[in-house]
Amino acid sequence: MSAELGAMLVKAGKVTAEQVDEALELLKKDQQETFQSALVKVGAVETEDEVADFVGKHLKIGALRLSDVELNPEVVKLIPLDIARKFKVIAVSKLNRTLLVAISDPNNIYVLDAIKFITGCTVQPVISPEKAIEKAIETYYVDSGGLSEMIKGLEDDPDLEVVASEDEASESDLLSAIQDKPLVKLVDSILAEAIRMGASDIHIETYEKRIRVRYRIDGDLREMAPLPFKYRSAIVSRVKIMAELDISERRLPQDGRIKLKIAGRTVDLRVSVLPTIFGEKVVMRILDPQALKVDLTQLGFREPDLKKFDEAIHLPFGIILVTGPTGSGKTTTLYSALKQINTVDVNIMTAEDPVEFNFDGINQVAVKSNIGLTFAASLRSFLRQDPDIVMVGEIRDGETAEIAIRAALTGHLVFSTLHTNDAPSSINRLMDMGVPYYLVASATKLIMAQRMMRKICQNCKEEINLTKEQVDSLGVPDELLKGLRAFRGTGCSECNDTGLAGRTGIYEVMPVSPAIEALILNKATDTEIRAVALKEGMYSLRMCAVEKMKAGIVSIEEVFAVTSSGG
Repeated sequence: MSAELGAMLVKAGKVTAEQVDEALELLKKDQQETFQSALVKVGAVETEDEVADFVGKHLKIGALRLSDVELNPEVVKLIPLDIARKFKVIAVSKLNRTLLVAISDPNNIYVLDAIKFITGCTVQPVISPEKAIEKAIETYYVDSGGLSEMIKGLEDDPDLEVVASEDEASESDLLSAIQDKPLVKLVDSILAEAIRMGASDIHIETYEKRIRVRYRIDGDLREMAPLPFKYRSAIVSRVKIMAELDISERRLPQDGRIKLKIAGRTVDLRVSVLPTIFGEKVVMRILDPQALKVDLTQLGFREPDLKKFDEAIHLPFGIILVTGPTGSGKTTTLYSALKQINTVDVNIMTAEDPVEFNFDGINQVAVKSNIGLTFAASLRSFLRQDPDIVMVGEIRDGETAEIAIRAALTGHLVFSTLHTNDAPSSINRLMDMGVPYYLVASATKLIMAQRMMRKICQNCKEEINLTKEQVDSLGVPDELLKGLRAFRGTGCSECNDTGLAGRTGIYEVMPVSPAIEALILNKATDTEIRAVALKEGMYSLRMCAVEKMKAGIVSIEEVFAVTSSGG
């Protein structure tokens, strides 16, 4: 259908043949894309709804924006879930014997006939983008019989035996409890729901009289439906069994991994179990390759900063540092850089704690400090493995810092991360670790600080007026205040009434120019280095954040929350 639809759009003058070819090429590279979303990505159209509107008018069957309507769960259920998912269809409304069905491919006569046979209704199709239908399917089918219903069913199930208290729970009792199908289904649903909602972490926490589940979505923890307290031991033990941990050990922390297959794709979960005074707390980090953006152009860089970073990662040697707090996206940035320069003629080696995603063609080593395989030890071994490019997950001590710097001076391109607040302060941080200033000056090619910011939901975005105090508090150069605008999300069904949807990065990119190298050799302060970097065109984190605020991507509250006026 993609090529046919492309030809129709070209004939109607909506897109060019070159844009269609570019979109089809993107489809070959990324199987998760749809033709409509590919057209948006290549800039042929602004939204997928534009394509749906065109097809609807062309076929004279109408188009529907699913985000604008609330569906009746009882009508939705008229089409079985497996049919809805397989053919990307969803029932919208029913009037007498006519069923209005949103469909992404109206030429699929087979599925329309199948729905007519299953429901006994006359089917009236309307066009909707494939991704919008997928989102509606996940929302209405899962929510209508989702976690809450499953928990209620568990509470009413007379056949499910549950251990009364943590102290009384024997291994055989727990093994018996966690093999019951309702509880297995409950735990599976907790994991599936988190992945569906795009969560990065799942927290299962035991308190004196309750057990709480929270998902971290777009950087914030959100509380989900409470779990029945009496199942606390069985729920934790089920997770431990899945992660191949010892269910009889409840006094010591344990770490493991779970590999799941969901919706045809593989997702890894990194599991950490920690004993607390009221039981065990479980945190699962979701490592979903589909959710990982390893494309530098998709991370939120300003065009000039992306160019500087791209030039640095193609240098033959030197060290490139990415700094920021935990959760600021440093690993994603480094993975994106490595993916871009991962070619058959280079030997790339990484030392990570832990290895979060596997990449073909890159030799990845998991650091194990308890047996002496530290970052420093790994780096030493790497240098005997004929590497061209080396990534050290984090520079934590002087030994690792000095080996990394010396590797950068002996013909290797080295990537690593530091925990500093901004780019200029990383220089003195390395020197504080004991690395001689002249080595830092010679080896360091670029330092970048970054943060993650929550984006405004584009579906419910509205412009707001700023007070003089707010504008004055931004603390950015006057030229950035020209044409200043601000927006916020009012909250809608698309963003669960939060006004926020997704995250973007902001980046403070500081190439080590001859002037900055001279400052390092003169042991200049962070403030002096920052002043020269800004003079040479560096945008601070605050300046980048204000640019995104003007573009309607982030709110002014997020600007103040994530950045300081000095950075």
